[in-house]
This record gives sequence, structure tokens and C-alpha cells, in this order.
Amino acid sequence: MFKLITMEDTIRIPPETFGNPLDEVGHQQVKAKYEGVVDEVLGYVIAATNVKVSPIGKIIPGDGATYHKVTFSLLTFYPELQEVVEGEVVEIADFGAFVRIGPVDALLHVSQLMDDFISYDEKQGALIGKETQRRLAAGDRVRVRITAVSLGRVGGSAKIGVTARQPFLGKLEWIEQDLQKLREASEKKKEKEGEKAKE
Repeated sequence: MFKLITMEDTIRIPPETFGNPLDEVGHQQVKAKYEGVVDEVLGYVIAATNVKVSPIGKIIPGDGATYHKVTFSLLTFYPELQEVVEGEVVEIADFGAFVRIGPVDALLHVSQLMDDFISYDEKQGALIGKETQRRLAAGDRVRVRITAVSLGRVGGSAKIGVTARQPFLGKLEWIEQDLQKLREASEKKKEKEGEKAKE
């Protein structure tokens, strides 16, 4: 889930930037400190915006820089358990597929792809179901549910696991095919009920 979080902090304005617009320097400092960080509380920090630096700062003895209070907004992505998301398959391996959701790649393990025996075709770069003949390859759009999230410590790596083995999850074309089958079955059932009512 994407969020816009308003925060406050104190930033260091280096002496070599004195004379430059304070908000610009402050934006650079906040960007350097927060963007690209993976945090247990914030999630993935994508961008810092709306940086407002207090014009009144403090000087600490022994340091030629000034320290200013700053308020800013962070655009973050925090994957939540059981959340249903759509993404693009960016890589296929013999053990599963990597799906890009937001700014991160999640693992869709072969055991979580479909109710079928799956083989890996290295030449085609695809995972193929034995009975259904359904193929998953790089570039395909999928709908998945987040089943595991491990963001780790500040600045550490993160791991996300997803599943497509639930109704109305999987490759978008498969979902449409399943919905079409349900519509056809529903129409046939209505026709039979209509014929019985005439008798």
C-alpha cells in the first residue's frame, strides 16, 4: 500500500552550502537521508516531497554547520499481509517468478502459482502447467495476494512472498477465462431452470 507520511526531523546544513536557498539544501539533505531506505515502520521510502526548513537554526560548538528543524512528506510503499496487488512478472526461474509490486520484487514460488504440475521451460523462459497448459513468462500481468513480509532492520534487505493459488488470482488472462467459464455455467443453469419451469 502506498502512503504519504508527514514527518519532522533535524537536518545538518553543511557550511559549503551557506548562501544557497535553504529549502533546496534541506531537500537534498532529506533526500540523501531517507530515499531508498527500507524501514520496519515506514516500509520502502520512495521519495521525499514538500520539504520546509525552519530559517532559524542552531550551531553546535566544534561543527561549522547549522542544524535546522524540517517538516516533509515521504511517499512510501508498505506491503501488508493479505493485501491483493497487481504487478508485472520481471523474471522467471525454475523455482518461481519475481513479480514487481510497487518499488520491489516479490517471489511467487512455483508451489503458489496454480493447482497443476508446473515445469520450467528454460528456452522459452516460462513456467508451464502440465494439464492446463497455462504459461507464465516475463512481461505477464498478475494479481497476487501478499502472504509473507520481512522488512528487516533499517537499511537491510526485505523479502516478500505472494500467492496466486486462490480464486480470482493469477495471470490476468487466466482470471478472465475463469470468469467467462463461470458466466457460461450460470447462463446454462438459468436455461435449464427456465426449461423446468415451462414443464
